[in-house]
Amino acid sequence: MFKQAKYTQDRDLTEANMAGRGGANAALSWCSTLLAALALSGCATLHDAHLFVEEPEPADRFVLPDEGTDVVGDVQVVVARYEDTLPDFARRYGLGHDEIVAANPGVDPWLPGDGTRVVLPTQYVLPNAPREGVVVNLATLRLFYFPKREEGEPQVVVTHPIGIGREGWRTPLGQMRIIQKTENPTWTPPASIRRERARRGEQLPAVVAAGPDNPLGAYAMRLSRPQYLLHGTNKPFGIGMRVSHGCIQLYPEDIERLFAEVPIGTKVTVVNQPYLVGSRGGEVYLEAHAPLAEDKKRWKGSLKPMEKAIEAEIADGPEIVDWEKAREVAVEARGFPMPISPGSPGLEDVVARARRVPRIPPWADMEDEET
Repeated sequence: MFKQAKYTQDRDLTEANMAGRGGANAALSWCSTLLAALALSGCATLHDAHLFVEEPEPADRFVLPDEGTDVVGDVQVVVARYEDTLPDFARRYGLGHDEIVAANPGVDPWLPGDGTRVVLPTQYVLPNAPREGVVVNLATLRLFYFPKREEGEPQVVVTHPIGIGREGWRTPLGQMRIIQKTENPTWTPPASIRRERARRGEQLPAVVAAGPDNPLGAYAMRLSRPQYLLHGTNKPFGIGMRVSHGCIQLYPEDIERLFAEVPIGTKVTVVNQPYLVGSRGGEVYLEAHAPLAEDKKRWKGSLKPMEKAIEAEIADGPEIVDWEKAREVAVEARGFPMPISPGSPGLEDVVARARRVPRIPPWADMEDEET
């Protein structure tokens, strides 16, 4: 996430200053009704509904109350100004490009429009993998780090968006370990990358020095799988997309903190799980993402992988799932958890109830956003 900066208040005001407790309560009731009505109507434009904002929840570090915790965080919403873009909100709230675009279908990423409601998918179902070390889910373009916990202390999980290998340069699945950490690394381009660039008329040097032109950024952690790294980037707009030659990239501010926290020898597990299932508050949740291009070709639109993911997680029988709702969530692939129990809230209700947060959270450093 970003370094601490002065809190910039969103456009709120007006009715919050109504005289007396009764006036404030009336304003709050009216605002809640208006927001719900607009969301239920499918309207994305809330230009005149910016009366109240709440303190945002950090979306990069969560305490797990117990080992059965599957779902962390909450969906939040923000209202755009004319100068905002979806990548702006993604960087400020620890999200990647593809996940914020998927959560807001029909919204122009570069011109969302003044007053447009933007959904922040800052809620996650944890991957189905051992909660140890670093877990990377390629399908969700997201990394989860489970630090070793002290005796008597609850487990913590840290999560960041990532860039991964593009089609033809796929990031490998399986288990690895971090074997080396380097600050201000140099980059020695492999012969395969130099040949690729040469075909495009570009000549890469044998070694790229540390600095602003180095695609590894300021920090790199070498994996036990030869030629693969966890590293920063000098092109942060690619985070949350398939942009690399197989390495795992993070925002500069995220790799800086992860570099300091993750020791050499840490286990790294890479999985590919577009359909994640968990429970919270008695409800079953499904987080669905569009499959990677290679999987999409193989599956040919089949939802069998989603059905298998649900069946593997539910112990009380298939009747606790609304299968029609589950298939709808899988097809829409909004990328944030949706309840799929019978009678559970739909998408409009989930968004209508989401916390309304300021455009710029208190931790955002706008200078970092420019880099």
